[in-house]
Amino acid sequence: MQKHLKLTPRKFQQLLLNWFDHSGRKDLPWQQNKTPYRVWVSEIMLQQTQVSTVIAYYHRFMEHFPTIEKLAAASEDTVLHLWTGLGYYNRARNLQKAAKIIVQNHKGEFPNQLSELEKLPGIGPSTAGAILSIAFNQPATILDGNVKRVLTRIEGITEWPGTKPVLERLWAIAERFTPTQRTADYSQAIMDLGATLCVRGKPRCIDCPCQSYCIAHAQGIEKTLPATKPRKILPIRQVTLLIMRKQSHLVLLEKRAPAGVWASLWSLPEIAGTPSPAEIRKICKQRFQLTPEQLTFGESFRHTFSHFHLDIVPAHVTVKAISSKIMEDAQQIWYNLEQSQAVGLPAPVKLLLNNLENTL
Repeated sequence: MQKHLKLTPRKFQQLLLNWFDHSGRKDLPWQQNKTPYRVWVSEIMLQQTQVSTVIAYYHRFMEHFPTIEKLAAASEDTVLHLWTGLGYYNRARNLQKAAKIIVQNHKGEFPNQLSELEKLPGIGPSTAGAILSIAFNQPATILDGNVKRVLTRIEGITEWPGTKPVLERLWAIAERFTPTQRTADYSQAIMDLGATLCVRGKPRCIDCPCQSYCIAHAQGIEKTLPATKPRKILPIRQVTLLIMRKQSHLVLLEKRAPAGVWASLWSLPEIAGTPSPAEIRKICKQRFQLTPEQLTFGESFRHTFSHFHLDIVPAHVTVKAISSKIMEDAQQIWYNLEQSQAVGLPAPVKLLLNNLENTL
């Protein structure tokens, strides 16, 4: 077991900021033309999502919504369409809800107080801290996934950080290490350290400025920290998604309810379980007033959520005519595979539609 030096807040800040000055990331899109609005959008997108994935989405989002006023005024479908594939769609819905509140209650000016930020939908203590420190250069504390990993290893915390006592301990450590100056650089630096060196699985300890002070490294347990959440067997749900097509390029979509799985997204009609062909034909006639001509089943595949597995069976159904009921119903549309449409789609549905487009 190696020895480690005692790490003081001042020493940690010095090591981290020196490292950031020569090795930190400074060319990320939200670091350019920095405004509270641009920082906020990036922080919401970066929740549970890697930088490499976010960059392209961020560019597209900011092209469509360069100001908070444009985001507040947009349709929900447009916002969700630009979010399609990024996952965790409540982030997008909360982003627009917060934008409307800021425009209506704050005259479009982003709040710069922790208590006001935490009142906004989708903004918790860490996101609020990131906005205050990075956008306003205030001494505010952050504790996202990257920061948790860095602090867990430096302090040698072997318990799972998802429990309340451990989380409170990490917040106390994070607050103690947060400086009163260069807070924007510090916040970016500690997130960069976690994202580029102190990574999951194979941390690059040899390049880490804090190697000599890291308890986990001294004990040779850095690869095992943070401790993983105790495993829980996820339940499995089975559904059949109806791919009802007219003229080969029109596919029926329904808008989901505003709450629950895939809330407010446009999805293929869903039937619980694995119904028989006769049951599917009956549902097509009774629920949609459509007469099936052909019915075939695609290969089943699995989509996993945080709390359950969803096994999906695609049922391909060709229909004779477009129902007048569907044409008049705002919650149902015929999606044109030959034209891009600005609607939000769940990832499995987008995958199925892309596969159909490739067959045209």
